[in-house]
Amino acid sequence: MRVEEHAGRCRIELQRQLIEWRRHFHRNPELSFQEIETARFVATTLSGFEGMTVKTGVGKTGVVATLSNGPGKTVAIRADMDALPITEKSNHDYVSKNQGVMHACGHDVHTAILLGVAKVLAEKAKVHAFTGTLKLLFQPAEEATDHEGLSGAPRMMQEGALDDVDNIIALHVCPWHEVGVIQVNAGYSMASVDVFHATIRGTGGHGGYPHVGTDPVWMLGSVLQAFYSLPTRRLSPLDTAVASIGEINAGSASNVIPADVSVTGTLRAYCPKVREQLIAEVEKAFKIVEPLGGAYTFSVVRGEPALSNDSTVTQVIKEVVAAHKQTYKIVEEPFGLGGEDFGYMTQVVPGAMFFLGCMLPDGIRRDLHTNQFDIDERCLEIGVDLLVDTAIALLHRSDN
Repeated sequence: MRVEEHAGRCRIELQRQLIEWRRHFHRNPELSFQEIETARFVATTLSGFEGMTVKTGVGKTGVVATLSNGPGKTVAIRADMDALPITEKSNHDYVSKNQGVMHACGHDVHTAILLGVAKVLAEKAKVHAFTGTLKLLFQPAEEATDHEGLSGAPRMMQEGALDDVDNIIALHVCPWHEVGVIQVNAGYSMASVDVFHATIRGTGGHGGYPHVGTDPVWMLGSVLQAFYSLPTRRLSPLDTAVASIGEINAGSASNVIPADVSVTGTLRAYCPKVREQLIAEVEKAFKIVEPLGGAYTFSVVRGEPALSNDSTVTQVIKEVVAAHKQTYKIVEEPFGLGGEDFGYMTQVVPGAMFFLGCMLPDGIRRDLHTNQFDIDERCLEIGVDLLVDTAIALLHRSDN
């Protein structure tokens, strides 16, 4: 058999395997820190690749595979495994079998791609196509936190997953770009995510005698006016930040003025300094109730930091994309104000994430975190190629 023919058959087999893995994970989604069967499937599959050392239970339910091929650097590649509490509404034959749980953010794709990366790298190690060590991090719980407020990335880091790593890379599927489009950005690319909880307190009272007491619902009107003016009047228009209210709860009867109103929302920013300013300004908005005769409480639960992509690693990704035999389009711009706990990892190790176009060509919007999210599976092989080539390029790079 000719070399070209053999390579072609291997390529077809990889494509088939990637689709099979991805659909398996999609049918069997598991929530954050509950990825028991997903992790077992990943570990079993990895154990079948020559040269892989596999460790389970990292960061509770994570899996780390290590492939060493002589002295040199260590480069890590990360994929997240958890699903979301969403009921899927799709007609394809690999719909979620776990009612109320769905891979609506593409983590099934990420996990399948990283298994494909492991398969390809194991074959490349046999022919000494690289020197150094590669660590494959199958991370739990990107979408949620445990009772201590920690998601999967810091949990794995606490157990030494990045202790010996020189660089780290990752990808995320991107439903707003077609297959073949690669979105990159150096510097801040996704937002820090904080959740605030506030309560406005008054006396409440009878709906027919509002003048007798103090009304926290009335006070809320002034708070909302101040809150929604923050982006244009309290923060610089050059700063990237957003504040949104997601929940307002008050009252239980039409003729009773409630004694308190609870408000919950999200605060997102790129720059750490702006993150702190945004928190302070939101609390000031609630302080308005004091001269109106009310009181307030305000607290913030801090989430992941902003994702900052290392400029050197991002440049390597761009060079790999540009040098690839296929013609891919590079789009250079930040990824938005969504959150990504990969930001914890790039705080301690120079690394970067890129976005992988996966839009289905049917004109239907299938956004992340929606009940009909799906992908064009042609993106799977592209993801494998770019991660493999970038990891090897980083291993052999001498100036980082």
